[in-house]
Amino acid sequence: MAYDSLCSFVKILEAAGQLRRIPAPVATELEITEIADREMKKPGGGQALLFEKPTIHGRPSPFPLAVNLYGSKQRMARSLGVDSISQLAAELAALMKAKPPASFREAIQLLGTALDLRHARPKSVRRGPCKEVIHRFDPPAPAAGEAEECPTLLDLPIQKCWPLDGGRFITLPCVVTRDPDTGARNVGMYRMQVFDPHTTGMHWQLQKVGARHGRRYYETGQRMPVAVFLGGDPAYAFCATAPLPDGLDELLLAGYLRRKSVELVRCETNELEVPADADFVLEGYVDPTEPLRREGPFGDHTGFYSLADQYPAFHLTCITHRREAIYPATIVGRPPMEDFYLGTASVELFLPVFKMNFPEIVDIALPAEGVFHNLVAVSIKKSYPLQAFKIMYGLWGMGQMMFTKYLIIVDEDVNVHDTSEVLFRLCANTDPQRDSVFTRGPADILDHATSQLGMGSKLGIDATRKLAGEGFQREWPPIIKMDPTVSARVDALLAALNQTP
Repeated sequence: MAYDSLCSFVKILEAAGQLRRIPAPVATELEITEIADREMKKPGGGQALLFEKPTIHGRPSPFPLAVNLYGSKQRMARSLGVDSISQLAAELAALMKAKPPASFREAIQLLGTALDLRHARPKSVRRGPCKEVIHRFDPPAPAAGEAEECPTLLDLPIQKCWPLDGGRFITLPCVVTRDPDTGARNVGMYRMQVFDPHTTGMHWQLQKVGARHGRRYYETGQRMPVAVFLGGDPAYAFCATAPLPDGLDELLLAGYLRRKSVELVRCETNELEVPADADFVLEGYVDPTEPLRREGPFGDHTGFYSLADQYPAFHLTCITHRREAIYPATIVGRPPMEDFYLGTASVELFLPVFKMNFPEIVDIALPAEGVFHNLVAVSIKKSYPLQAFKIMYGLWGMGQMMFTKYLIIVDEDVNVHDTSEVLFRLCANTDPQRDSVFTRGPADILDHATSQLGMGSKLGIDATRKLAGEGFQREWPPIIKMDPTVSARVDALLAALNQTP
């Protein structure tokens, strides 16, 4: 199902009782974060919130702000137009089974083919709702008399989320860049700190595709065109966060998920294209000849502040938006937060890709406490010695799984989404020295615990039942379970008792 606007998604959530309107003025400085954080911490993620009168330094913003749109299993599925993410995962698995790959490279190529089977690639159109209002800054510069009518970044309800944040941050931007060599598009999500009315930071991390594109422009000294869009179909933000391999277009995935090609319009001040149904578009560039700027601190998804560092500056040349635009936002911090549901949906959707390469994998979970990649639990159907270690090394070599600090492998009968059960098997089934392996590799630059930025160690733990071939010479005891027939009889007995007057 394709949504024709963020507003239409908001209305569907409201009709389903999944959205609450906040009609009173609420400050974008800290207050919205406090309300949203309390909502996100409720069982099941609480409700989505629409702040109808967000204020900026006491001034009302002309645009409402929506937050926690993805913050539950139900809303996450609704954002992609389905009842559950498992529906999409099963569909994608069926498509990919048409031709089993012989390698990871073939699996990625097959993924691209599968996404392209049912829906054409994004198509260009001349106009779209995202251009209902156009404000150009460079060129031409706004005339003196137009200053009050021409909104800048300071007119958007951009939040200062946490007390020690270095400023206001755009937290749900879909950042469009293009490989200068191949022309391949990438849509990533990188936070953007507002420096002044026309300038932000561009926090693309070392290992991100946007950063790779940027390095090529820095090598040539050419100005790098960048476009940022917010809102539109909620599938876009999900796809921008999805762990797609380099070179696979996120808007192709969006077209597949929404069962309709994404219509793209060309920007006013550069040649990049953005979804025609977006709520806001920020056009601009990064200049490789200018020095990097101090960006941060920022209260991050790790639950700690990521410290200030040097990043490129994004210069705004144009803002376009819908007349009735809604500004989409999220907050990150100590889990559980809205981003937990985005990450969980990504893992569930792309589990078929992992299984194509590692058929013994049964399920994968990223517990909220692990803030995505710090802790990953994997269940496998074990059939030979040291198979758990093979899975560890294989997963550490797959894309963003390289950031996983703690990787726990358990048997197929373990529900990896039940962290208590995983920890029970971890404590019961392991000898720490025998079943653990340390290795080194790339680390998330937001990880404050590593001794060096972007580099750190990783721990893999085999919490599966041990085999004789692994050097285990003792008898492995059975786990305590009640006889199924007894359980069934007791179920019937209790049901009868509950019906007794």
